[in-house]
Formats: sequence, C-alpha cells, structure tokens
Amino acid sequence: MYSFVVEIHMQGNSLLIGVYVLLHVFVSQLALGIRMENGSPLASPSNNISVLDCGAVGDGLKDDSLAFSKAWEAVCAIIGETPTLTIPDGPFLLTPVSFQGPCNASSIHVQIQGKLVAPENPETWKNCTDNTWIRFSGIDNLILDGSGEINGKGANWWHSANLSFGDNNFDTNSTALQLLSCNGLQLKDLTHVDSPNGHISIVSCNNATISNLHIVAPENSPNTDGIDISSSTQVQISDSIIETGDDCIAIGSGTSQLNITGITCGPGHGISVGSLGRDGETAQVEQIHVRNCTFNGSTNGARIKTWQGGSGYARNITFEDIPLINVENPIIIDQYYCNPGQTCAAQKSAVAIEGITYKGFQGTSASAAAISLNCSSTVACTGITMESINITASNPSDKAFGICINAKGTEDLVVPRVPCFVV
Repeated sequence: MYSFVVEIHMQGNSLLIGVYVLLHVFVSQLALGIRMENGSPLASPSNNISVLDCGAVGDGLKDDSLAFSKAWEAVCAIIGETPTLTIPDGPFLLTPVSFQGPCNASSIHVQIQGKLVAPENPETWKNCTDNTWIRFSGIDNLILDGSGEINGKGANWWHSANLSFGDNNFDTNSTALQLLSCNGLQLKDLTHVDSPNGHISIVSCNNATISNLHIVAPENSPNTDGIDISSSTQVQISDSIIETGDDCIAIGSGTSQLNITGITCGPGHGISVGSLGRDGETAQVEQIHVRNCTFNGSTNGARIKTWQGGSGYARNITFEDIPLINVENPIIIDQYYCNPGQTCAAQKSAVAIEGITYKGFQGTSASAAAISLNCSSTVACTGITMESINITASNPSDKAFGICINAKGTEDLVVPRVPCFVV
C-alpha cells in the first residue's frame, strides 16, 4: 500500500522537487521476499535464497560469516516445500558460524556449489562453538549437498597439539563440519579438505544418509578423521573416498544400526570402532555392518579399540567383503589402547567385545602380523567368527601370521590361522 504526494516548484533555473513517500508494509526483509503477518512468516515468492542476496562477497578475503547467518535466518523462516539456501561459486571466507534450527519448513536444502574456506590463522577462529568451524544443529530433514568444497585450512594447526592465541585457547580438536541433532539428514556429493582436526562430526543424528563424499588431508596430518559418528542410530554411509591422517570412519559410543558400504579408505587409520571406554566411560555400540570397503595403504583395516578401565559393550559387529592392499594391520582388536607416547596403568575392567564377524577378507598385509586380537586378560573377546579370509604378506619374503590373547571364537577357511581358535 503506497501513497505519493509530489510538489513541483519552478523558481528561476532551479527545480525543487519534494517527494513524500508513505510506505505501509509488513516486511522487515522485503528484498528477501519475506513478510510478517500477526507474527508469522508467510511463504516467500521464491524459496531459493542465495548468500549473495544477503551481502556475501565471495572473494576469499572478506569475512562472509554475517551474510551467511542472515541468509540462514531468512531461509529458516520460510514456510514452504524445502526452501533452498544457495552458495554459488566462491571462495567464501567464513569464521566459525552456526546454523540453528528448528526451521519453519519440514525440510531445508543447503546447496554448496562453491568453496567455503576457513581462516588460515587459528587466532581468527573466534566465537567457536564446541571447537567447530561450521555447525548445523536441531534441523530435521536437512539436505546438505552440491559440487562444492569445504576447506578447513588446517596446515597451521597441525604443527602443535595445543595452541593458544591471546584470549582464545584452541586445540587441534577443531572440527570442520558438525551435524548435531539433525534427524533425517542427507549429506552428499561434497569435497572436504584439510580440516584442523576431524572433517565431519555426526552427533545425535538418527535416520541419516551420507554418500558420495571425497575427504582428503595429508597422510601425516594429525587427528584428521574423515567421519566421526556418535550417539546416532539408523545411519547409512556409502560410496565415498576417504584419504586422511587418521581414522577414515570412527564409530563412537551410542551408535547403533550403522551400515557402511562402498568406502575406499587410505591413507588413514582404517574404519575403527572406538576408541571406547576412556576415563571409565560406559560405552554402548552395536549392530554395525561394514561391507564392500577397500583399504589401500592404510595403517589399519577393520579395527576395534578400547581403553582399560571402561565398561559397557561393543557387540554384533560385522566386517564383510573387504579387499586389502598393503595394509599394516588388516584385522585388529586392541583392548589395551593407549595414546602414543603415554603409559596407561593396568586396570581390570574393560568394554566387552562380543559377537564380531570377519568374513571375505582378501589381499595383502604390510606387516607379517596380519591378524591381531589383543584382548583384555580379565574381559575376554567372545563370539568372534572368522570365515573365508586369505591375507598374505606384501613382502614375498615374509610369512603372514595371526596373534591373539584371550580371544574366543571360531574360524573357517582362514589364512593365516588364529592360534586361539585352533583346536
């Protein structure tokens, strides 16, 4: 509703024009096509909002975090069918930023076509929530995809285990991307590069699908896990390439009904259940299925690692149809896990490991110890099944062998033999 009054006065060579405009609108963000009525947001004429609409520059030099936050507020307010937040070609420089739900729409699509880059100087990581650079939380049915890249610029973090800058204290637990309490999540197609620490953290996300990712960091970069997952259930991770300096996938406590298929891992530390039980933690992990995953030049293949002194269980876990190419520890259980360089005191309690199946492993081991089951002297590993395994040493002059301590189970067509299972 608009009202115009125009007065024109002619005096000599001067023209005085007075224009009085009275605008009656209910829109505080008219440029975004969103208006308010009785306190409720109405559907936007367009359900697609670009970060460029909200002032993002995308030159890799100006901090675009505020523009991204404004764009998120706008798209989260839309009522409609799956509004989309578009991030076009960048690069977009972001300091730590958090995208919070719930939103008005039942699903939100975030499409990353360009590159997101973190500050190279860790000192500029201010207002960091839980040591996370980009965080999505409390958003059901979030779709996060695109052909773009999330680059954590981690090189300046890796030289030290702990960093302190002025009033900000950081450590190398700074995760690039965290998805927290995002049920119905779809994460796919993106490239993740050089996180200061873990690349992707999935926490309390149920019924999630993660697929077609490429995650890459140097082999010697510390703690750069590909995907860390905890406190989540009914999750599918598939068809991705993970090349990092630590676990390709790490499975933490509270995880169940997890299916991992079609992963190529290496370099990296394998697909690991754990570590579990640190500082007396009661851990619960079950119904984990890893199938058709290739390990190429990784430090470990199928790994379960727990600390002494913990409790709880890791159970009903299957590793099946696993090609191995020059893997240091193709099959390993370690109930005496301890950080390198530390001495961990002996303790009697341990996380119980039970109902573990290894089936269809074929390939080569970089070490002669192709199978290592190092179980607690007080809490045995039980219900272990090994079937159709043929692992040979990469070095033709070596003969692969298996070692085990306090492991109880059966084997069928297994090379090398497992001493604990030989009758």
